[in-house]
Amino acid sequence: MASKNISFDNIPSSIRKPGKYFEFNTKLAVRTLPQNRQEVLIVAQKLAAGSVAAETPVMVFSDIEAAEYCGYGSQVHLMARAMIKANPYVALTLVGVDDNVAGVAATGTSQIDIDAVAAGTVRQYIGNEFAEIAVAKGDVKADIAAALKAAIDAKPDLPVTAAVVTDTITLTAKNKGVVGDDIHLSLIAANNCVTATITAMTGGSGDPDIATALAAVFGKQYHKIVVPYGDSTTLTALRDHIDAISGPMEQRPSVGVYALTGALAAATTLAGTLNSGRLLGAYLRNTRSLPMELAAAMAGIMAWEEDPARPLNTLAIKGIHAPDIEDRLSRTEQETCLNNGVTPFEVGPGEKVQVVRAISTYTKDGQGIDDVSLLDITTITTLDYVRKACRERISLRFPREKLSSKTPKKVRSELLDVLLKLEDLEIVEEVMANKDGLVVERDLQEANRLDAKIPADVVNGLHVFAGRIDLLL
Repeated sequence: MASKNISFDNIPSSIRKPGKYFEFNTKLAVRTLPQNRQEVLIVAQKLAAGSVAAETPVMVFSDIEAAEYCGYGSQVHLMARAMIKANPYVALTLVGVDDNVAGVAATGTSQIDIDAVAAGTVRQYIGNEFAEIAVAKGDVKADIAAALKAAIDAKPDLPVTAAVVTDTITLTAKNKGVVGDDIHLSLIAANNCVTATITAMTGGSGDPDIATALAAVFGKQYHKIVVPYGDSTTLTALRDHIDAISGPMEQRPSVGVYALTGALAAATTLAGTLNSGRLLGAYLRNTRSLPMELAAAMAGIMAWEEDPARPLNTLAIKGIHAPDIEDRLSRTEQETCLNNGVTPFEVGPGEKVQVVRAISTYTKDGQGIDDVSLLDITTITTLDYVRKACRERISLRFPREKLSSKTPKKVRSELLDVLLKLEDLEIVEEVMANKDGLVVERDLQEANRLDAKIPADVVNGLHVFAGRIDLLL
């Protein structure tokens, strides 16, 4: 049997004092693949009442903590609440951003049209939350408006403040900016006891720049970063940040999540301007839930699934309002989404909002040619995990390795073992068929560098099954 050179880290070869010396070698201890625990980051606007300073990362474990840190009814608070509803065990960090000083808050109105013609209850919906009062026949509309205003004031979690003049309630978004325009308003009166005229939230402008907040967390890995914004400028900044931290030099990969609830054309146009394998744009038309709540809930269920290759199809999202039947996406509209970089949602049994198929906004390569290589969001998350598994194995096995003619073979053996274990978990496949493509060699220009080419045939999701039924008489 050929002898092997045994190296020691802590026992020098120059020892002359007699004795029996032993050290512990832990480099070979880990034979499994690394865990894939997901951490999530919310970057959104806070209120001045929050106890944590802007652009300061803070980990939270409940929506109450989020409210205390960033203000009740703030964007950060509502997103944290939506995410925790979707995934109670999420590892969640918040970074609050101050409103743009030059920003304008969106406003809307709810005008009570008539005195109560019957007894009943009146619900003023603000997003998917509501304030409720009881009315008696004959109650005058000004008193009804005042009572509704008081009910709104009693619910600090709402994203608006209320003011009343005679029969009209004016609602103002707590955070300035365009996001306030997405707050859905409606009023439902039992027994048709009253009617109301609703003026939609509008006039919000001046979203803040999130670049400083992203810079504050540049050195930390968050597997999912979710924002409340749906504009190209802000999402491009998020895309650039994620590309920077996810690349081969930083290697802290992430996926960004945003959402839209308006016109389908706006969703597909925005996705086309982003065209990123690391951004997911969720779409659910005309839900009462706020887009930022949809985005946060989606990021929450993505973080719940630790298998990077497993599709998210049919996963239900708790706490998100199911749109009216006439607003739900048709099959043709869903196909339009999936061909244009938009992740559509549908309403399943029990009026549960669920994922149709989770895809990235990437649809074309640098030449403008259609490219499906990063269609499913699971493709990039799978590649990220393969890189992590290979990197950690090499780091564990060769922390202080000499580079000789023997080294490439040892490194290749470890990489092949990682790939085989990944195949066992159905994360990659056809490892032995592709093993000749696994190459480890010394660099031709740098004497201290080892290069590797690692084939990764990632496991795809089962999204389509087609069958033909032959009629036999």
